[in-house]
Amino acid sequence: MIQQGDVYKIGRLGKPHGIHGELSLQFSDDVFDRTDADYLILDVDGILVPFYIDEYRFRSNETALITFCDINSQEKARRFTGCDVYFPRHLSDSNEQNISWAELIGYALTDEITDREIGIIRSVDDSTINILFEAEDEQGKNHLIPASTDLITGIDSQRKEIRINLPEGILDLNESK
Repeated sequence: MIQQGDVYKIGRLGKPHGIHGELSLQFSDDVFDRTDADYLILDVDGILVPFYIDEYRFRSNETALITFCDINSQEKARRFTGCDVYFPRHLSDSNEQNISWAELIGYALTDEITDREIGIIRSVDDSTINILFEAEDEQGKNHLIPASTDLITGIDSQRKEIRINLPEGILDLNESK
């Protein structure tokens, strides 16, 4: 069984395109094109299921039209509309110097100075120039932490940990919310 920690979200399926089972994929990471991945993982009713890629083509910088094996009609494709799409971490071409924001979800965020775990990264807000990690601590509180490469001192993919020079007082700002 595929576990959530073994994959990371790269997009979401939209409506079928045409009558032959092609689906629109809005993606945030084009890792499926950079690597030799034969399949992607879909979240179907809360279960992570591998689907083998038959073919795909890019429609824009954020959209691809994709066909999965054995999904060859509009009716079959329609049942996957809205499914989240994941990529297996072990197939990723990333390394500590070249890793996507999406891949960091689920990593532990640790303060370099105190060696204290801040929390687990639940999302990355990259909608503005100031990218933020949203990390959830053991008490369930969310902390917004700047995801500046100037602050990150190390990424350990094996341990799924990011070490960061936490700006003084940043956790206190989050407490006032």
